Amino acid sequence: MTNPFDPIALTQSLIRFRSVTPNDAGCMDYIESLLTPLGFECHRVCFGEGAERVENFYARLGASVPHLCFLGHTDVVPIGDAALWSSDPFAAEIRDDHVIGRGACDMKGAIACFIAAVHRVVQNGDTKGSLSILLTSDEEGPAQNGVKRMIPWLRERGEVIDFCLGGEPTNPLKLGEMIKIGRRGSLSMTLDVIGTAGHVAYPQFALNPIAPLINFLTRIKALTFDAGTAQFDPSHLEVTTIDVGNPTSNVIPGKASATLNVRFNPTYTLETLQALLSEELDEIKNLHDSRLVWQATYRPSAEAFLKKNPAFTAAAVSIIQKHTGMAPVLSTTGGTSDARFMKDLCPVLEFGLLSCYAHHVDERVSIRDLHSLTNIYVDMINSLHEKKEA
Repeated sequence: MTNPFDPIALTQSLIRFRSVTPNDAGCMDYIESLLTPLGFECHRVCFGEGAERVENFYARLGASVPHLCFLGHTDVVPIGDAALWSSDPFAAEIRDDHVIGRGACDMKGAIACFIAAVHRVVQNGDTKGSLSILLTSDEEGPAQNGVKRMIPWLRERGEVIDFCLGGEPTNPLKLGEMIKIGRRGSLSMTLDVIGTAGHVAYPQFALNPIAPLINFLTRIKALTFDAGTAQFDPSHLEVTTIDVGNPTSNVIPGKASATLNVRFNPTYTLETLQALLSEELDEIKNLHDSRLVWQATYRPSAEAFLKKNPAFTAAAVSIIQKHTGMAPVLSTTGGTSDARFMKDLCPVLEFGLLSCYAHHVDERVSIRDLHSLTNIYVDMINSLHEKKEA
């Protein structure tokens, strides 16, 4: 009989739950069935209504310090075109020493490794502090009813967490390359410029919004936000959409829209960055016809943060180097994660599988990496317990 705590078998089992965000699809039920016999006290917490309803999971073993919490998510992104996959994205087939399937590296493989590591530690009788697992089915979606709302719930319960280990895929190409000790902030902006539609042969009776919009985008794209910091790259803006919605060549459109996103370092806050974009917009507005209407919508996603525990980080670096032969870079690159919420509760360190396969067709994780990550997580858990006894 297959051991349900084997990290490969467990990764396969988790992939087979079609948990496309925000639908957990029974994934947490299965995880609870594994953790309860190990002595974990499990809680299911739901936030939101209807299509926005999100299921969250918190399980804790022990009541003493230090308390290590593993942070993860059971939801996955949609598969896209199924015809492009070499096999059923939820079949979790093993091919060429890899487990293939949606969520393999982002991040059901890491969840499997941590549960397998916890099982090993418990079986060996080594649990001297507290362990917990916090999971949501909302990380790949709006992320409004997941960990963001679990933080107040944890505080209300009086949960004190000393360290958080996130299982996001942090390594670009090889296991052991990178630890995330912080994340950049993220702010999106949509700008609608409204003019007057008309016939291209009679521009005097129309007001074309396209050129004014492009002028703003050109100005803002050329802006140097900052030079970066010791831990962060320079803040960076990308235009992600430009839309006119005009199917013909002889009509001047009445509206032009664009969306942009800024990934920023702690030089800015969401508030100061939005103020900067608004100032730049005002400068452009003053250069154009006053009849144009400019409508800016800002969507703040995350503040930049850097929050680490030097002792835990040093131990993690040593353990990762021991198992992979690589000294991981301490990085703040990449996208946002639920660590942006967890950092308000405790120090956060993220280390998981390979990011190069995340969200891709034929997403995969190597069997070797699953075994290595399990061993790394075992040693991370034990290193905290050793600190307690010391």
